[in-house]
Amino acid sequence: MTISPSLSPDCGNCFALCCTALGFARSADFAIDKPAASPCPNMADDFSCTIHQRLRPRGFRGCTVFDCFGAGQVVSQHTFAGTSWTQDPSSKSSMFAVFKVVRQLHEMLWYLAEARQRTFDPELAAAADHLSEGIATTAQGEASTVLAADVETLHGEVRALLMEISEDARASYGADDRQTPDGGLQPGADLMGADLANQRLCGSDLRGAYLIGANLTNSDLTAVDLLGADLRGARLHNADLSKALYLTQPQINAAEGDRNTLLPPQLTKPDHWY
Repeated sequence: MTISPSLSPDCGNCFALCCTALGFARSADFAIDKPAASPCPNMADDFSCTIHQRLRPRGFRGCTVFDCFGAGQVVSQHTFAGTSWTQDPSSKSSMFAVFKVVRQLHEMLWYLAEARQRTFDPELAAAADHLSEGIATTAQGEASTVLAADVETLHGEVRALLMEISEDARASYGADDRQTPDGGLQPGADLMGADLANQRLCGSDLRGAYLIGANLTNSDLTAVDLLGADLRGARLHNADLSKALYLTQPQINAAEGDRNTLLPPQLTKPDHWY
């Protein structure tokens, strides 16, 4: 699958929007509390991160998981024409609000790009193209256009299409009747800590499943729907996710794997896997 460069982060062309617009609470993922719309204390004057190479050992694992899907540079350089919130403090509130919306729009575009290439149905492909064009136009619009977007309705439309394409892609794998001791391989399943190692899970629907700490070592996840699945701490060592459905970089960044883990070509292995 080919992903547009505009859907990948380019931190060098962003005004550290993820480090300012968003807030987080002290937890296993963040060493401190930081209110939304405030700069992270680790942010330098040039918007770079002063502990970028040491985020995990310094207690900022959550930062290594986050992905803006390219929203940061689009908002910084296109929507606000390269003028930062430090140069124009009056733009701060609007810029941060626009960033939060564009990130959601770009995430939808990411999923639609994959759906478009995974379907063999020309009508579904056309529907994905139509949705993508409308969302992209909104994301590239002026701040007022972005903030007026009906994101909830768009989410519903995209989700319905993704599910339909998923059903077609998984249909030939006959995974519907598979059961596990934890209650079955099904959307939203509680599979936290489940032992799913050395299994052929092809075609399973694990959309929204809780796979926190699950053992998927040596398993084949071809055509497994992982839309919104929680993979924090999931063990993916030597697993094959090269043709998994709707897998994103944040999910991979939150999991554990190794050099033998197979990923889709648009995703990269996190540094902590080595």
